[in-house]
Amino acid sequence: MKRNWDDEDTLADRVLYHLIMMLGVLVRSISRKNSTAIAYLIGDFLYSVLKMRRPLVEKNLALTFPEKNISEINTIARQVYRNQAENMIEVLRLPMIKTTEDAARLLDVDASSIFAKTIDKNKGGVLVSAHFGNWELLAFCSGLLVIPVSIVVKKIKNHAIDEQINVWRTMQGNRIVYDDNALREGLRTLHKGGLLTILADQSDLIGTFFIEFLGRRTTVFLGPAYLALKAGVPLFVVMCRRTESGRYTVEIEEIDLTGLGTAKTDAEELVRRYTKVMERFIYRYPEEWLWLHNRWKRKEML
Repeated sequence: MKRNWDDEDTLADRVLYHLIMMLGVLVRSISRKNSTAIAYLIGDFLYSVLKMRRPLVEKNLALTFPEKNISEINTIARQVYRNQAENMIEVLRLPMIKTTEDAARLLDVDASSIFAKTIDKNKGGVLVSAHFGNWELLAFCSGLLVIPVSIVVKKIKNHAIDEQINVWRTMQGNRIVYDDNALREGLRTLHKGGLLTILADQSDLIGTFFIEFLGRRTTVFLGPAYLALKAGVPLFVVMCRRTESGRYTVEIEEIDLTGLGTAKTDAEELVRRYTKVMERFIYRYPEEWLWLHNRWKRKEML
């Protein structure tokens, strides 16, 4: 398909887009085993040769796991790069997932607990996840295996890549909501009985609410908590991780809303509750999380 470029698209944007599209053609023409091998080569290159954000990654890991020695930190860091490269490769392979059988070969999910509290009661629900495992594959395959969901995303600066990834994200029924429109569209979705998925592990660059996250103070978004409480719907933490077989398994945990109303302090308490659940997964499987993100960039003013 021929693309019509915007005036703000730079030469670098166009080159990167075409390189990624060419890589996509390549990885869709080979087996998943071979595409994973390519991902590991890319991850090792980024870690060992380019050392892209390597000091940040290793610093974040060392501060979070002070009990681990340098060798252990380096081992985890290398796997982080491999996993993130594999995430990218598997996003490029999303067009190959066309049926529920295709999705089931990649993802093991039992969403009966979500259905019992939402769809079966003609009620919406907020699904909170993190940049953990392969969050894109989780949303895509869940749309086939469970029910299509609305996914809150940030715009990618490269317009062409943003547009193409959204085409892939939505090709099996999921819907995209940009984060700057998440409150209005999110409430509309929940009131209609839909499921809204939000990645809730990023820092709020303008927010003032700080909590402990992996042992350090940082800002968090109140949006997911506010939406669940305002709409009066349940909230679930949904996390997927890689297994030794190369497939992904999904774990779902409903967050207790007991004692919470719709005040800002209630939303803050709900954030604390689901953040502790996400932390538990990251502590247990650190190689699955996106440590390349400068999560603690905001400093609290005392």
